[in-house]
Amino acid sequence: MDGPADHSHTSLVGQEEHFRSILATVPDAMVLIDEKGIILSFSAAAEKMFGYAEDEAVGENVSMLMPSPDRERHDGYLKNYQDTGVRKIIGIGRVTTARHRDGNTFPIELTVGETWVEGQRIFTGFIHDITQRRETDLRLRDLQTELAHVGRLSEMGMLASSLAHELNQPLTAIASYCEGVADLLSGDPDAERIETAREALRETADQALRAGQIVKRMRDFLSHGQTEYRVESLARIVTEANALALVGSQEHGIDVQVEIDPSADQVFVDRIQIQQVLFNLIRNAIEAMMDALHRSLTILTEGADDVVTISVEDTGSGIDDSVAAQLFQPFITSKPSGMGIGLSISRTIIEAHGGRIWCEANPAGGTIFRFTLPKAEI
Repeated sequence: MDGPADHSHTSLVGQEEHFRSILATVPDAMVLIDEKGIILSFSAAAEKMFGYAEDEAVGENVSMLMPSPDRERHDGYLKNYQDTGVRKIIGIGRVTTARHRDGNTFPIELTVGETWVEGQRIFTGFIHDITQRRETDLRLRDLQTELAHVGRLSEMGMLASSLAHELNQPLTAIASYCEGVADLLSGDPDAERIETAREALRETADQALRAGQIVKRMRDFLSHGQTEYRVESLARIVTEANALALVGSQEHGIDVQVEIDPSADQVFVDRIQIQQVLFNLIRNAIEAMMDALHRSLTILTEGADDVVTISVEDTGSGIDDSVAAQLFQPFITSKPSGMGIGLSISRTIIEAHGGRIWCEANPAGGTIFRFTLPKAEI
C-alpha cells in the first residue's frame, strides 16, 4: 500500500506536470530567474521568441536575452534592488528591447513579478513581442499623414481660383513695371529717368518676392513629407496659416483680429499639420460669415499650465445643435457643399498631438472653435 510519502511525491509530480502544461500554452514568453539572474525555467513561447531551447537557456544568466547596455548592467540592477528595495520594473512593467539568438533585437513589453519559494527569491518575467504593434502604429501614422495630405489637396482645390487671382496681381504688376522701365530707358538716360527706372525695378523686386511668398506658403502647405514634431513658434504658425486662408477673402470686408499670447509661443508640433487645422477652421469661419451683416474673425492664443489654447471665433450663422454633436465625425458637415472630412482630419491631427478640439456658441453670435496643444519644454 502506498504511504503518505508516495502520495506526496505523486502530488508534486502532478503539480510539476500541470505547471509545465501552463508554460507550454501561455502565449507570452515566461522566464523564471533566481535572485542572481540565473534562468530556472524557460517557456515554450520563450523558446520560439528567442530561438533558444529550454535546456540551452536554463542555468544561464538572463542577460543573454538582452542587448547592450542592459546585457552588461543587469546583474547590477538586481543587486541594486536587493540593496535598496526600490522597484524599477517589478510590478510596474515597461517597454524595452530584447535580443534574439541570432543577434537581432526587437521591441518587447516586459512585466516582472516577484515571489518567495522555500526562502528563495524568484522573479517571473512575462514578455510580449510588440513588433507587430509597432508596425501597426507606424502604418496608422502613415495613413494619418496620407489622409492629412489628401485633405490639404481637397482644400487647395477649392482655393485654386482665388490663388490664381492672388498671384495674377503681383505678376501683372511685374510685367507693367518692366514695360515702364523699358520705355524709360529707350530715350536719353537723364538722371530723372534713371532714378524713376530704379524705383520701378525696386517695386518689381517687391512684387516678385510677394508672388514667391504666396507660392512658398502653398508649397509648404501641400508638402507630403513625414510627420515631423519640432519646437515651433505658434505666432509663426498662426500668421502663415492666416495669410494663406485669407487669400481671396479681402473683398468680403471681414474684420480680422489676431491676438497672440507671447508667454506661450513655443509648442512641440508638426507645423504643417497644425497650419492645416488652422487653415480649415479659418476658411470655415469665412464661409459661415458670407451672409452675415457683421463679419468679424478673431484668432486668439492663450497659455495655461502646460497647454496652449487656440481659438478661432466668427460672427456667422452658427451651427445647429443636431449637427454640432457629431461635427467632428467623417462626412458630417454644416455646409451646403463639401465632403465633411476637414474637421474629422483636424480632430485626428490634434488628438495625435496630445490635444483636444471642440466648438461652442459665440456669445456675440456665430461659433468658436478651440483646440489645445502642449507647450514645448524649454
